Amino acid sequence: MPKHPFPSAGRGPQPSRAAQLLERAELALRMGQLAEAEQLAGEVLRASRTDTAAASLLARALLAQNRAAEAIAPLERAARRGSDAGIETLLGAALGGAGRHAEAIEQLRQAIARRPPFLPAFKELAGQLGAAGHVEEAIAVLKSALALAPASLDLELDLAWMHLLRNEREPAREILSRASRAAPGRPEILAALARILLFDGDYAAAADIYRQVLRLLPDDAMTRADLGTCLLEMGQREAGEAELRKAMRSSPQMLGRTTSALSNSSHGRFFLRPSAVARFLQQDKA
Repeated sequence: MPKHPFPSAGRGPQPSRAAQLLERAELALRMGQLAEAEQLAGEVLRASRTDTAAASLLARALLAQNRAAEAIAPLERAARRGSDAGIETLLGAALGGAGRHAEAIEQLRQAIARRPPFLPAFKELAGQLGAAGHVEEAIAVLKSALALAPASLDLELDLAWMHLLRNEREPAREILSRASRAAPGRPEILAALARILLFDGDYAAAADIYRQVLRLLPDDAMTRADLGTCLLEMGQREAGEAELRKAMRSSPQMLGRTTSALSNSSHGRFFLRPSAVARFLQQDKA
């Protein structure tokens, strides 16, 4: 009896060595093994300097390591091969990361002109424009992207943050309220909405949303500190201080944030020395 009675079933051509290496590189990148992803993608590129998939993987690994300048050359070679919006977007990100901002923006403008639209190009361009202080232009880019993809919650979130950069809290609040209804399981949207409510002094509504975020991310120290701030402002001193203690226990780096919450709240406390704050927050009040 033959080993494989149905040899043709599901047996296509075996993937090439390059394809195997790129599959391993992609997996390494997803797992945060950046050096391995870089090494595997680089091996493919050494055999084929114009392999766009390898150039993309290598660039993503380098960008994740804050080595943007090293990603430019392989991306430029790949970009010369054709009109690939993904490669162009990575190239724009690399140029921006290397401090070549004017070239980056020009490259990204080219990427957003591609059809079908490549939404990450719009996000990257808006981000770079916003970082350069061109917030109004960044908002226009995001609105043009939303006209092409009105269901994109990521673009909505970016647009809300751009409005916040201009201290335009009302449109940001409307955008985030709509987005939170559409995606109640997205903690970053809920946290952004809660932050606006906190700034606006709507402490009870902000606290309710921060509790929702903590149900999704119970170890998020910043959210817990923000909840503590809301409770302090509502006059619930013991409950607020308890949340600040939990934030400190989960992340000692939260000392500055928790100190600020205690000292700036209308129902907080004043300490002469940071060490006194640390001791107070480390007390076990259970």
